[in-house]
Amino acid sequence: MKILAIDDQKLVLIPLESRLAELGYEVLTETNALKGMELYDSFQPDLVIVDMNMPTVSGMEIVEHIRRDKKDDTPVMILSGNTDDEMITKGFDLGVNDYMKKPLSLNEVCARVKRLIGVPLHVAVTNTNTVMIQQRCVGVVIPCYNEAERLLSTEFTDFVDRNSGYRLCFVNDGSKDATLEVLHDLQKGREDFITVYDCEKNGGKAEAVRLGMLHMAQQDDLDYIGFLDADLSTDLADFDELVSTIENSDFKIVSGSRISRMGANITKESARKVISMTINLIIRTILSMNFKDTQCGAKIFHKDVIQLAFDKKFITKWLFDVEIFMRMRRHFGLDKARAMMCEKPLKRWIHADGSKLSMKDSIKIIGQLGQIAWSYRNKKKVSTNEVNTNFEVA
Repeated sequence: MKILAIDDQKLVLIPLESRLAELGYEVLTETNALKGMELYDSFQPDLVIVDMNMPTVSGMEIVEHIRRDKKDDTPVMILSGNTDDEMITKGFDLGVNDYMKKPLSLNEVCARVKRLIGVPLHVAVTNTNTVMIQQRCVGVVIPCYNEAERLLSTEFTDFVDRNSGYRLCFVNDGSKDATLEVLHDLQKGREDFITVYDCEKNGGKAEAVRLGMLHMAQQDDLDYIGFLDADLSTDLADFDELVSTIENSDFKIVSGSRISRMGANITKESARKVISMTINLIIRTILSMNFKDTQCGAKIFHKDVIQLAFDKKFITKWLFDVEIFMRMRRHFGLDKARAMMCEKPLKRWIHADGSKLSMKDSIKIIGQLGQIAWSYRNKKKVSTNEVNTNFEVA
């Protein structure tokens, strides 16, 4: 019993192929829709599973190829994030047998496959772990400096095992301990979902995040890319809510916010809280934006602003978040930049023991804020003398 699955996102196809193969089906997958149509002709599958929204050739065109051009009645299942009623109706009018909306459980997909074409004989399946197939693919950059002990947790591997559509990129920032060895152990058996980017020399968090974001931007199947601290002060479940916010809006950047409120578990050391409030007041003045918390280590970006935000090196060690917002403001103008960025309150943020940022470092930040204000102010002045510029000088 043969199944052909066509989806432009490899991270969706990998767990689907693995689970269907465990059930005893012969499975072929393809990320290129045109090649998928060629495979249909040669493979002659018993079932076709196809995504709706793909570049060059849509899932609907593949359905038309099967039903109208080939005049075949091979069962077709649509597996798509497209929830447009008109599109769904058109699909059934063309003769699709099932239409499943992402996100959904892999167990449900398998149950519907069995209903459509039956179950291979003499196959005992014990893997019924819940894996979610998402409608978008997300890259997460996690900078690591001497994090060997923290990385021994199973939280990262458990998350990618449960959630298809996520690729984690751990950036080893010249660690002196066993961080790199631990990262390679995490990666074993999950190479499609976990990437290790090794920087031989320590360049600091800002540079580690920058290099990781640019590296992940080269992956064609990722829709959004963000970063998260290795200490998981913000956990991956909360990060997933940032992703949900950006995919259901027109925002280009969604930043986590550690705002204390009823129903949220937000803990900070009292001294750090006072300094944070002071620094935040200065930042809001510099940006002319009412950000409550620019420095939260959990942010997600639409892929089309990655180059703008991360192409050039940052001038400060810790305040690269502020520099990102300054770059957006300088490029798009204040009003448009405000409309493109959003703060999302977190449900959980716990100050982790062993944080690299000391109280003394916090005081130095105020001087670095002055450095940012001076540097980006000068760049704005230069831009006013450029011809045919579209930048708005705030």
